[in-house]
Amino acid sequence: MRTSLRRSTATALVCALAVTALAACGTSSSGNDKSTQPNGGSADADADAAAPLDPKTRVTLSIDCMPPAAKAAELKEWQEDVAEFNKTYPNVTIEGRSTPGQCLEPPRFTAMLKAKSQPDVFYAYFTDLQQVLDNDGAEDVSAYVTPRSVPALDDIDKNVLGVLTRDGKLYGLPTSNYTMGLLVNRKLFRQAGLNPDTPPRSWDEVRAAARKIAALGNGTAGYGEYSVDNTGGWHYTAAVYGLGGDIVGADGKAAFNSPTGKQVVDNLRAMRWEDDSMGKTQLLKWGDLQKQMASDKLGMFLAAPDDITYMVQQLGAEYANFGMGPLPGGAATLAGGNGYMIKKGASPDKIKAAVAWLNFKTLAVGKGQFRYDRSKADGLPVGLPQPAFFTGASKTRDDELKAASATMPVANFKAFLDNPVPGKAEPKKAQEVYKVLDKVMSGVLTNKDADAGQLLAEAEKAVNRLLANQ
Repeated sequence: MRTSLRRSTATALVCALAVTALAACGTSSSGNDKSTQPNGGSADADADAAAPLDPKTRVTLSIDCMPPAAKAAELKEWQEDVAEFNKTYPNVTIEGRSTPGQCLEPPRFTAMLKAKSQPDVFYAYFTDLQQVLDNDGAEDVSAYVTPRSVPALDDIDKNVLGVLTRDGKLYGLPTSNYTMGLLVNRKLFRQAGLNPDTPPRSWDEVRAAARKIAALGNGTAGYGEYSVDNTGGWHYTAAVYGLGGDIVGADGKAAFNSPTGKQVVDNLRAMRWEDDSMGKTQLLKWGDLQKQMASDKLGMFLAAPDDITYMVQQLGAEYANFGMGPLPGGAATLAGGNGYMIKKGASPDKIKAAVAWLNFKTLAVGKGQFRYDRSKADGLPVGLPQPAFFTGASKTRDDELKAASATMPVANFKAFLDNPVPGKAEPKKAQEVYKVLDKVMSGVLTNKDADAGQLLAEAEKAVNRLLANQ
């Protein structure tokens, strides 16, 4: 949801910014550019696809979401990575494309797909896969992604790769991912006599802790929740997932009008009206809870780890004041993220070059985005528990490197990291569904006499109408 909301409203057109000066021996496509060869479909072609890119291959790749000039440190690191990549692949020219503001804004992305104008390697959110496939926009890269081309492949969370897979075919590689948990204000926890190192694990514990924090007075709320702009439905979904429920069932129909779904609503009603632990102001959206917590007026809310960076960089808070625990209930947690896909029709050499770049830039421990020592030196945050797609030996090594260069107390996230909750994707037609579920959240949080059963029944009918019109 945090990605599919696409919070920025920037609609500037993509401008191509070539980074060819950093490609030591790179050139644009020429008569010797193998990227013009068509894809094959034979067993021999599959075997050839499994072979990593030959460093002698001459190919040009256009790639979007290069950091804009406004993000000086991130752009510097991109340029450094291109130069480093060209030491191994001197004949690959990387042409970066940068967009002011948010990289991927919905209308632009949709228009790009329909016009077939996406670059060779294009950025997409996990929730965009169906839209990309509906527009025949991405290559099946299954044969090209192997432990030879992506050495850490076996240590990448299979659930994350699964989000980018359809009918057994892999259409992309992850760049980042997140799972939601319970974000806590450590200062308020200590003031209320609570241990911030052991955040609540159940909703009963959340409710009890919220009462103690609210009792501090001075307008302090123990727990906060969204209820408008699709964010209420998003958080309702997360809470239902945590208790083992679902929003859309295997039969393709609404599944939240259930004892589990009602439990979430009843719990919010109790905290809001019986305990008075959620504050007087409601109808909140993304950004509101962050402001409350950054000003030490809120004890807890559901969030992804990068909310903390927003509070520090935009609201003047300090990393040390925040911690995280797993999503209450622990059955599952709402997961999301983003990755890169390769344009349909790309030649085998373009695909190989793209996989080689993505492996170096986004999938190799200690390289590219995982150069934590460099990020620290460049003044970028280090220590948040995301991306979180590594497992096994890769995770162990990545955790070590992250801790060694951390710019924040990584111990504050120990409860979150030591108690991983299985990630679960957003429901079908997520944004439309969330909009309907906002009414459930706003209803119970603004009306003391709201009938939870009626709210859920009405929402169920509306969601089923949406799903029937897919």
